[in-house]
Amino acid sequence: MPPLRVLVVEDHPLFRKGVVALLDAVPDLSVAGVAVSGEDAVARAPELRPDVVLMDLQLPGMSGIEATRAIVAAEPDVRVLVLTLFEDEHSVFLALRAGARGYVLKDADEDELTDAIRAVARGEAIFGQAVAGRVLAYFAQPKPAPDVFPELTDREREVLGLIARGHPNPSIARTLFLSPKTVANYVSAIFTKLQVADRAEAMIRAREAGLGS
Repeated sequence: MPPLRVLVVEDHPLFRKGVVALLDAVPDLSVAGVAVSGEDAVARAPELRPDVVLMDLQLPGMSGIEATRAIVAAEPDVRVLVLTLFEDEHSVFLALRAGARGYVLKDADEDELTDAIRAVARGEAIFGQAVAGRVLAYFAQPKPAPDVFPELTDREREVLGLIARGHPNPSIARTLFLSPKTVANYVSAIFTKLQVADRAEAMIRAREAGLGS
């Protein structure tokens, strides 16, 4: 069987070099190419057609979440495995909603990472040891109350919740791994759907409904 081909998406040169060296030393894995930004990854994935994309979340320009969404939409057979420093539930579920098949932290050992790549390539969903417990705990929580503002999408509701907590657009962009332009578009859509004039009115409506508390 030919080795699994991996596209490594990582903007930090030293870490990228280490991952490439690790994968090249494993007989059943090979590095199809590297990308240093989300835009670069989206452009290279159709060209290289890797079996697995190893995706960082914090990238210059387009985030790893947005890049994952674009790659999966254009190339459904390409599987994305997130490799990141972020271990909070919010980042995990953003990645999964974007289409990632697995989520491993950067402090994983070599066997954990290579096993995760193989598992994702086989079509399995895989979580690193440090993340799996958080995912299980999330699903063990009681179901939340029905969503408020049904006219909003899930993402718009997330943005509105952050507005209610006083986050400006740049902070929302960092929290949700979105570009500032994308956040501005969501905010504009929220104002239109809720028929509010400005951010202050949106914040009041959200807090009255229990968002952002």
